[in-house]
Amino acid sequence: MAFCHSLWLLCLFIIIPVFVDSASHDKELSLGPVINVTKHLSFLDFNFNKDPRVFHDVRLLGSAKFSNEKGALQIPDESKAVDLKDQAGRALYSSPIRLLDPQTKTPASFETTFAFQVNNASHLSSDSTGHGGSGLTFIIVPDEFTVGRHGPWLAMLNDACEDDYKAVAVEFDTHQSPGFGDPNDNHVGINLGSIISTRTINVSDFGIVLNDSLVHRAWITYDGPRRWMDIRLGSKHEDYPTKPIFSEQLDLSPFLNEYMFIGFSASTGNLTQIHNVLSWNFTSTSQAFLRVPSTETCESKIIVEDRSGTRKASAEPPGSFLIFVAVVALILVVLLSLFLNSKRKRDKSHNLNILLSEKKERPRPPNKPRRFTIAEISSATRCFSELDILGNDSRGVYYRGKLSNGCQVAVKRFSAQFLNSQGLDRRRVMKEIGSISRIRHPNMLPIRGWCQDNRQVMVVYDFFTNGSLDKWLFGVGVLPWTRRFKVVKDVADALCFLHSKQLAHKNMKTTSVFLDVSFRAVLGDFGFVLSGNDSKQFESAVSQKADVFEFGVFVLEVIAGRKRLDSEMDQKERDLLDFAWRMHEIDEKVKVVDGRMGTVINLKQAIRVLEIGLLCTLNEAKGRPCMEEVVEFLTTEGPIPELPQSRPIALFPYNSATGLCSGYSCASFK
Repeated sequence: MAFCHSLWLLCLFIIIPVFVDSASHDKELSLGPVINVTKHLSFLDFNFNKDPRVFHDVRLLGSAKFSNEKGALQIPDESKAVDLKDQAGRALYSSPIRLLDPQTKTPASFETTFAFQVNNASHLSSDSTGHGGSGLTFIIVPDEFTVGRHGPWLAMLNDACEDDYKAVAVEFDTHQSPGFGDPNDNHVGINLGSIISTRTINVSDFGIVLNDSLVHRAWITYDGPRRWMDIRLGSKHEDYPTKPIFSEQLDLSPFLNEYMFIGFSASTGNLTQIHNVLSWNFTSTSQAFLRVPSTETCESKIIVEDRSGTRKASAEPPGSFLIFVAVVALILVVLLSLFLNSKRKRDKSHNLNILLSEKKERPRPPNKPRRFTIAEISSATRCFSELDILGNDSRGVYYRGKLSNGCQVAVKRFSAQFLNSQGLDRRRVMKEIGSISRIRHPNMLPIRGWCQDNRQVMVVYDFFTNGSLDKWLFGVGVLPWTRRFKVVKDVADALCFLHSKQLAHKNMKTTSVFLDVSFRAVLGDFGFVLSGNDSKQFESAVSQKADVFEFGVFVLEVIAGRKRLDSEMDQKERDLLDFAWRMHEIDEKVKVVDGRMGTVINLKQAIRVLEIGLLCTLNEAKGRPCMEEVVEFLTTEGPIPELPQSRPIALFPYNSATGLCSGYSCASFK
């Protein structure tokens, strides 16, 4: 053992100088010269027939498209939207741009110029003040998948964007929103991490009207080291304007990550406009430090030639040889220590290390649902902070969370009252969660995992930035009919697929439907209700029939643009299901259709979908279809079963307290 101790001391005396020398060498490497990293991109137009790279270099989100006719980038996409109101879209360069040096926190310098045109599709009216709005922005954002809200939000930010969501925008706003501090309906604003502009410029003072249908050109220049921004506006063929509309010191560094995405966003509200970007150039220059040896280090490592022609080697001892000696000494010490241990302990430790190694090396599918610990969920939701609550119902509370890998999730935390309800079998609930989590469909919200700890039961879903359908259907703004019809078909497809797997949703309502950035509907917030009193097969069959009834009510809410039970409505219209049947009896079903959609609607198609919804609310014995038949009715134009002339006496039971059907008994289906 004394020999081992001596070897350890020897190794320390050898290694310490080597590591000190290595550390000083690393310090020398970190003090490399400053270089410039430059990025340049140019689009003379956006005609993909002439330049196919446009498809690869520019990513479209929301309501945006390439117009070959104009050779322009266009927001909104008028070819897909029947009604151009309440549209939002983005177009981003597909690769991130380096805009901040993380060591010195120095923002990059950049220059961008683009030609744009705003075509009015409606005229300003006095009753539209405070609603919607339209405009175009040049944006710098941290990701390439978020789309902001329509109207005065200009597709820059949405409700899901956190307070620390870093974004920079220069907005060309053509509508006055007093709540956002807009000076008028013809201004340029600079937004730093907020929808409220840090600086605003009234461009009317410069003789410019942004929405005059003429082509304008903007020049935006930013000097990173000086923190100075310069903005100029002119016509398409005008030379660089001599007078800027804005030229001041502005520090962008707090609102930048090292790499950001650049591009454009635009939106419409109650007023509709087409925003065209006709050309775009961008150049950025950011500082970076090269990790190279200093001059002294280089001179000590090279062979120099003296005046007589003889060569001299550096007197500095070779560090690599010292490192080699240190490593050999360490290996000898380790081998000697292992030899002195008992064979039994050595074998046991060896076998244990093999088992642990094999366990660690076993790969796990990246998107496979897994069990989370309560600590992971608590950390993701900031200890279930009230600030992160997305919504709640009789079953529990939804929280927004962020996992340790940066992924945003939505966590459904079931309430103790729900979990303690009579007849609820928690073990079967967990089995149901496991069954649903293995199902994958484009119109079903993926389950990322679950958590069961003592009395807690939680489900972790993927987070959708556009939120649930009810916020778009019953909140500010009006969803056009084309989007509503697509939502109905998407949800029907999801339910049909779920039923084909002998499963049921058990919580079919507008708050359970979520929208992605392209407004594709996905069905989530599953019920997971299983009573311990009935067999699984029986309850699944009952639940599927309940799903069909709830889908019928859901269809009526989508068409009418209102909730089933609305206390603010007249007594005769308070219950939407009852009102829809009465309108059917007098052949006035058109009165159920949401009048806010205006005349831009396929009324014949809407009435047909309404009738399909009423079919779903029939008693089982009276002709209620299954979801497979519903999907066929929605995707084809064939005839649908004729509705009875009057409302059936006994509709499927509906629990107004929970918002769910309560048909878990044999008598409901006789």
